Amino acid sequence: MARLTILGIESSCDDSAAAVVRQEDGHARVLSSVVRGQAELHADFGGVVPEIAARAHAEVLDHCVEAALEEAGLGLNDLDGIAVTAGPGLIGGVLSGVMLAKGLSAATGLPLIGVNHLAGHALTPRLTDGLDFPYLMLLVSGGHCQFLVAEGEDRFRRLGGTIDDAPGEAFDKTARLLGLSQPGGPAVEAEARAGDADRIALPRPLLDRPGCDMSFSGLKTALLRARDAEMARAGGLTRAARADLAASFQKAVVDILHEKTRRALDLYLDPAPARPAFAVAGGVAANGPIRAALQTLCAARGVAFSAPPLALCTDNAAMIAHAGLARLAAGETDGLDLSARPRWPLDARAAPMIGSGKKGAKA
Repeated sequence: MARLTILGIESSCDDSAAAVVRQEDGHARVLSSVVRGQAELHADFGGVVPEIAARAHAEVLDHCVEAALEEAGLGLNDLDGIAVTAGPGLIGGVLSGVMLAKGLSAATGLPLIGVNHLAGHALTPRLTDGLDFPYLMLLVSGGHCQFLVAEGEDRFRRLGGTIDDAPGEAFDKTARLLGLSQPGGPAVEAEARAGDADRIALPRPLLDRPGCDMSFSGLKTALLRARDAEMARAGGLTRAARADLAASFQKAVVDILHEKTRRALDLYLDPAPARPAFAVAGGVAANGPIRAALQTLCAARGVAFSAPPLALCTDNAAMIAHAGLARLAAGETDGLDLSARPRWPLDARAAPMIGSGKKGAKA
């Protein structure tokens, strides 16, 4: 078909989202994108509470769909399919979206397409900048951190990733340790602007080892100890010390991602593709210093740099709709037996990063 219009639904964590994306003559365009966050619901708990998130999704997802269709000026009968995040993520939230999508599919007869949430992020540079395969991707968010070579719409080769915490999780925990608001990424970045990033020595885990794997758990623990030392010295956490801690933590993350990206580029560029490109996506990709460091690195290597608009860095349904378009165009759809999956690695051939259990590889 020359033109395809698809509804996307996303509910993998704490953002309820719906969007309409249209593909025409090989080009995709976002017709609408609606996101309803849950920050206020989780603020008192210092992080996302899965049960609260799942209930909130069930309450607002249908309203998000209505708003997305209204913003696009379309009705359900104008759609060619329904794409939904089927994993990975918090299982209660994923189930909320999958069940809504199944209901809409059953009621309208529209094809149902289950989408890997990580593929949505990884393919976003195709939506925003039209990157050619293969390109190198750093997916960096609250729950994930990995280097992927995107070789096709459903072919990804992992070069490395975090062996413990994801950077976004570390930012959130740092914010809690410093008494900052959630989500932690924006709060730590804002606080760091007033700090001295070189005053407090923090480690750069795994930089002394070869490869592209990363670790952020030890950095978080080191920050806790540095905070306690500052509090013991001053009889409490001063504003200046808090800013210095935030700046030092952020600089450590920037240094880790910069060095590991350099190594990933070495692997990706051997041999170099005709049009080499590097993309970063996920919530942490919204961090200004991280973006700037990676952009400078790519410029020095002669590699095109791509980063989605901030609204498409964090979880959204436009990326789910876009990823679903490729499957729909290829005639790949799912039945009403589509399952919600808490775990769903993009590169099934790679060894699990953080172990494996009855439900499969975690990452």
